[in-house]
Amino acid sequence: MPMQSDIEQLFDSKPGSYSEADFDLFRQFKAMLNAGQARAAEPDAASPIGWKVNGWVKKGILLGFRMGAVVDMSAHPARQPWFDKATYPVKTFTAASGVRIVPGGSSIRDGCFVGRGVTCMPPMYINVGAYVDDGVMVDSHALVGSCAQIGKNCHISAASQIGGVLEPVGALPVIVEDDVLVGGNCGVYEGTVVKRRAVLGTGTILNRSTPVYDLVRGEVLHAANDSPLVIPEGAVVVAGARAVTQGPGKDWGVSLYTPVIVKYRDAKTDAKIQLEDLLR
Repeated sequence: MPMQSDIEQLFDSKPGSYSEADFDLFRQFKAMLNAGQARAAEPDAASPIGWKVNGWVKKGILLGFRMGAVVDMSAHPARQPWFDKATYPVKTFTAASGVRIVPGGSSIRDGCFVGRGVTCMPPMYINVGAYVDDGVMVDSHALVGSCAQIGKNCHISAASQIGGVLEPVGALPVIVEDDVLVGGNCGVYEGTVVKRRAVLGTGTILNRSTPVYDLVRGEVLHAANDSPLVIPEGAVVVAGARAVTQGPGKDWGVSLYTPVIVKYRDAKTDAKIQLEDLLR
């Protein structure tokens, strides 16, 4: 598409100064991010993991940081000073946007998509390039990092961290598919893919380095060099431990943290984690 080639050319050329036409191109690109028409990653049925990276979108986001000058964005210069890139102010909403932003100190950066029916409990943060689909609850002290992709009707519970990945541009961001519950104080990092209807119990940490032990299917899930850690559809994952089996760690009775799949989602799980429609 013309937008893609123009963004990539401007990113790769690194001119000494940017023209008004360059800034206009970036404004058009950012409008596409805000509308959900440009995504850092998108579903791809041909991919083994069901997703593909759009590196040119990440280039466009990085281009905004390169182009922008640091300006005063203070709500009050003395009481609440803010200084950031002029290209990335806070995102603009109206009541017609259909997003609940509960008063109390949340921040959503321009250049991200936030769908209808999303509820933002203070204080929470959504970074540039993120895609947060309809009906999501982002609870207090939760972070949705740059370029993270959150599916429909997910619950990102209090103090959970959905990591962001901007560089390298070819790296897959964190993906959380539809109807996932991310429990309180969870962390999902380094391009992990959480498939639809999975449940992450309180305090679960997922990254490329730590294996996941599936007690139901009798297998161990790993991230490979060319593929991320993928949590299967409907998996219920909790924080667990595995014993060190050699050396001083074995002698001392040391265990290491590891996530464990203890079951797959069923009617009992659904009833336990169901959210009241009145909250949305």
